[in-house]
Amino acid sequence: MMWVLFALLSAFFAAVTSILAKIGIEGINSNLATAIRTVVVLIMAWGIVFVTGTQSQISDISRKSWILSGLATGLSWLFYYKALQMGEASKVVPIDKFSVVISMVLAFLILGEKITPQTVIGGILITAGTFVMIL
Repeated sequence: MMWVLFALLSAFFAAVTSILAKIGIEGINSNLATAIRTVVVLIMAWGIVFVTGTQSQISDISRKSWILSGLATGLSWLFYYKALQMGEASKVVPIDKFSVVISMVLAFLILGEKITPQTVIGGILITAGTFVMIL
């Protein structure tokens, strides 16, 4: 059940990131803010890779995986920072977190994960909550 702790920590730091990003990009081009954030994340991530000694696994990752995942992440961050710059964090963040529902649908369609009543109800509630938050 450690994954639950890690997921909660991810949610917490994503929330902190949103608020700090909104404060930090005031008056700054959103693309520049994304580039700076990316450099910091890159340094931190590679530091963890080398500290844990997992750099030898790099050859196990397919080139297609690197490119597609990297493009998706980059586009997500660029659009997120632009939306944060233009809109209110309290409205941008719920829309961004709608990615949960999109991820669930993609997990069912692409990964073949099992559809359960709980996931369907949860997805409906997240969708409803997203729309309530942005109105």
